[in-house]
Amino acid sequence: MTLEIEQLSQPFAARLHGVDIRKPMGADLLRDIKSALATYSVAIIGHDAPPTNEQHIAFSGLLGPIERGKEGKLGGTGERVPHAEIIDQGNLDEVGEIFADSDRRLAYKRANQLWHTDMSFFEIRATYSLLAAHAIPPAGADTQFVDMRDVFDALPASRKAGLEDLVVEHSYWHSRVLGGGPPPSPEETLARTPARHKMVHVHEPSGRKTLYIASHACGIVGWPQEKALALINELMAFATQPQFVFAHQWKLGDVLIWDNMCTMHRATPFDDTKFKRDVRRTTCRERAVQNATMQIV
Repeated sequence: MTLEIEQLSQPFAARLHGVDIRKPMGADLLRDIKSALATYSVAIIGHDAPPTNEQHIAFSGLLGPIERGKEGKLGGTGERVPHAEIIDQGNLDEVGEIFADSDRRLAYKRANQLWHTDMSFFEIRATYSLLAAHAIPPAGADTQFVDMRDVFDALPASRKAGLEDLVVEHSYWHSRVLGGGPPPSPEETLARTPARHKMVHVHEPSGRKTLYIASHACGIVGWPQEKALALINELMAFATQPQFVFAHQWKLGDVLIWDNMCTMHRATPFDDTKFKRDVRRTTCRERAVQNATMQIV
């Protein structure tokens, strides 16, 4: 197969033709895909049917180390997708039925409608996320993206000044509660303590500077909370202006790849108590991780 790249409505988004992650991947094609991902931080690969969980995991492992530790779960819940490498991002319970509106797992998942960066609340950050569509609702549920390299480039010089010296705290529970979820239990709080990352870093594949903030960002080291959140909120408002946003409309079998080191994304609403949405995510990390994480992100 030969890779063909179709740039989409935003210059950072592309559809990759000539790729089928369900089939063995030759070295040349894999090299071309990685090269494309240095420029296009969001890439769509369409299929006539979704990959199996095993095919999804196998392809993801070609892009970097993924978690293979035993997964913990939100207190008292079961599991629907029995693979430690896959995060279940759907609205379905352990037997494949739609969550009740009162189910706290659904409340946490709705927090994904906030702009966020996957796993920024961990010391070892996420690089690529790969989300596969196994069932999609008839309307809504687009996924929106912003490339934070473009955002940093567009900031006035006066606002860029000093940002590279700042260190941001990222908390899983901050975004979940911000999104309307219930406060975590003491055990859940201990399972995920905040991580610290520079507000600006160099995106290694492209060599461009990028902002690294989103809804998990809960403070700035050495700053009063009110002042820190004011700056974070100001930058988020700037970043999410319409001219920076790309929206992906899902089709069954789509596999969407994005680079968390230079993007933010969010889910968009649909009737999640009526229609099934079965989407499954693998996540590559900066380096190998074997510890347990909670299966509710």
